[in-house]
Amino acid sequence: MTPIILLAVTLSVAMCVLAFALATHALPFMLGLAAFRLAHACGAGVIVAGIVAIVAATLSFALFVYLWEVLRNQTARLVVAVVYAVPAAVAGYALMHGAVGAASVSEPTRQFFCLACGAVVGFSAAARLARLR
Repeated sequence: MTPIILLAVTLSVAMCVLAFALATHALPFMLGLAAFRLAHACGAGVIVAGIVAIVAATLSFALFVYLWEVLRNQTARLVVAVVYAVPAAVAGYALMHGAVGAASVSEPTRQFFCLACGAVVGFSAAARLARLR
């Protein structure tokens, strides 16, 4: 019984780390997903569409890092950070809303947790963008 419990806890932690990583990179992930769907709808196979998705997501992330490094105006850098961090904050909010949705907590408590998680993921995305060079 103990190994099953430890396996469940380990898998839960791994899924949380994966969800946090995907939420932090929400905008490149969604652009890659959109590129995959477009390539697949145009007749490309799954492998080619996957390659297109990976290239699109990588290029979009590289574009944000490039803009962050090149722009010297603080207002323009703030706009780049906000455009990158807002989808991540929304993804963090939705992630916590899905996780807390099954719990029996009051609605104000649920909203507090969702907003706090959205804020943490949004700030983490902006910090990750600023940290990479």
